[in-house]
Amino acid sequence: MTTFTIDDLARLLRECAGEEELNLRDDALELPFAAMGYDSVAMLEIAGRLRADYGVTLDYGEILPAETPRRLLELVNTSMAGDR
Repeated sequence: MTTFTIDDLARLLRECAGEEELNLRDDALELPFAAMGYDSVAMLEIAGRLRADYGVTLDYGEILPAETPRRLLELVNTSMAGDR
């Protein structure tokens, strides 16, 4: 089984939003995406990339409530494991 990692998420965030420097270590996993400058449009783009790159389909109502990197990692990995 594949696991969606912090590094995978950081890569997607950089590619979707153009962030050069992105540290998702330590407390950054608990920061809301909005506080990091990611709006709902960026989150929907990430959802599209998750579908294209990983086969994970998250709809609008699932991805937007995942307000932090940690919660999104959990959501994606749960989906990949087939537990949702």
